[in-house]
This record gives sequence, structure tokens and C-alpha cells, in this order.
Amino acid sequence: SHLRYDTLAQMLTLGNVHAGTKMIVMETCAGLVLGAVMERMGGYGSIIQMYPGGGPVRAATSCFGFPKAFFDQLHEFPLSKVQSLLSGTFSTETLLADPEGNALVAEESNGLREEPAAEAPMDINPTEEQDTMDISAEDVEFKENKEKENKENVREKQIKQWERRKKLKEAAALLREKNADGLIVASKFHPTPLLLSLLEFVAPSRPFVVYCQYKEPLLECYTKLRERGGVINLKLSESWLRNYQVLPERSHPKLSMSGGGGYLLSGITVLWDKGSPECGSSEALKMEEPASKRCKLQELPC
Repeated sequence: SHLRYDTLAQMLTLGNVHAGTKMIVMETCAGLVLGAVMERMGGYGSIIQMYPGGGPVRAATSCFGFPKAFFDQLHEFPLSKVQSLLSGTFSTETLLADPEGNALVAEESNGLREEPAAEAPMDINPTEEQDTMDISAEDVEFKENKEKENKENVREKQIKQWERRKKLKEAAALLREKNADGLIVASKFHPTPLLLSLLEFVAPSRPFVVYCQYKEPLLECYTKLRERGGVINLKLSESWLRNYQVLPERSHPKLSMSGGGGYLLSGITVLWDKGSPECGSSEALKMEEPASKRCKLQELPC
């Protein structure tokens, strides 16, 4: 997504990423932004990665060389289930099930149960009977080994599916708390619907950062946020980078520089009452002003 390293540093700074926080990360940069957030947090806190499609992509995250402890607090949640989670229709009752029971049910449905062996014919001579018994023994052994392998594969698949559902339930429980300490979005999708839905999981007085290669989608997102309310300190910025050659008696900026590193939309969430009047009107400001402050202003001499 043409994400430059100085822009990534600005995202981590504006998002106030540090150890012990709960961060929501939505990115389609092959795990680069996720790895940067994990490196800044140092293994302390929790991260919820929102992903589109069938599963998260973490190709760049694996290149950081993090220890296993860093991934213990990493959770994942699909974007397709965000609306159901917000509306309260997301159910976790059937997510957890007995993996052994599921494996046995799958075995029965796939016809992996052992069938009773057919009785051998009685009207054959001893030599043919011996050859038939040897062939039958080999077939039975091959069949048993194949059935055993199929059972192990089915059981392993069911256990992995059970573990994935358990992680999904844990991520849903973290999102339901709606007390995330920050939100970072850097994806190829339009930022407006993503930001409006994911901001519901962020606690008040917390920062959010949205990266986009082009400024037009962020301008639309800026307008929607101003109309919606619930955010302050909205800023749309573009990072500027120039390399300098620093040598004895010949330090100077280099003539060539990057054409652009993308655009950032940042802000801070606030406690938002949907039923209150618009914040821009003078009447609303007088109503929200504390009574003690109004009295002091009225007592002042002209």
C-alpha cells in the first residue's frame, strides 16, 4: 500500500502504542503494521486483529522473529461478524463443543466405522484356503491402517476447528467490553465504513489513526466523522521525508526524495451522547457549561 517507514512511525506515535494497552488493528499490509505494533508493545497487553476473508495474513509478522509469548495475547476477529456483534445477534453458544465427540460424529458420517468381516467360503481346498487367508489378512491390515489414519486426520481437524472457535469467542468477549485503548487502520478498503463500525469498540479519550494512499477517501471520512460527532482533534496530514548526507564539511540534503508516503487521519474519541444537540450551536454550549462557571461569568464586572 506504499506505506513508508516514517509514515508507519507516525502511526505508532499518533496511536499511542505502548506496552500494556489493548489495541485494535485492521490492516491489509501482509502483517507489517501488526508486527510494528507488537514490537512496540513488547509482548505486554492485547491486540485484536480484524481481518477480511477466511483468515488473517501475517507473512511480514513472521519475519520479525518474535518469541512465542508475543503471540499469546494476539487475537483475531473477522470483519464479516462485526455487524452481528454490534447488533447483539452474534452467538457463542455453539462455538465450543467437545472435539472428541465431533470427531466421532464425523467418523460415523464419513463411514469410517469398522464393518464386520464377511465369512469365508467353506467349499475350497486347503491350498486355496491358505492363499485366500493371506490375501484377506493383508487387505484387513491395509484397511485398518487407512481407517486409523483417517480417524487421526478427522480428529486433528476437529481439534483445530475447536481451538479456532475458542479464540473467536475470546476475541468477541474482548470486543464486547468496548474499552480498546486505540485503533489503527491501514487497508486497501474504503476507510469510512471500517472506521465508523470499529470506533464503537474504542473507549472514550483514546486515539485512532487511519492510513490511506490517497487523500480523497480520508476527506470523505473526515466529513462523515464531523457530521457524526464523538471525536475531537481531527487532523489530516501527509508526512514529508528527505534524506540528508552527513559527512565532514559536506553535509547537505539529497536531491532525490520519495514522492509521497500516504496520508494519515488521526483523532481522539470522546464520550458521545447521540440525543444531545449539535456541539456547534451556542445554545448547546451554554447548556453544557457548568452552572458554577456560568455564575462566575455573570458576576464579573463589565
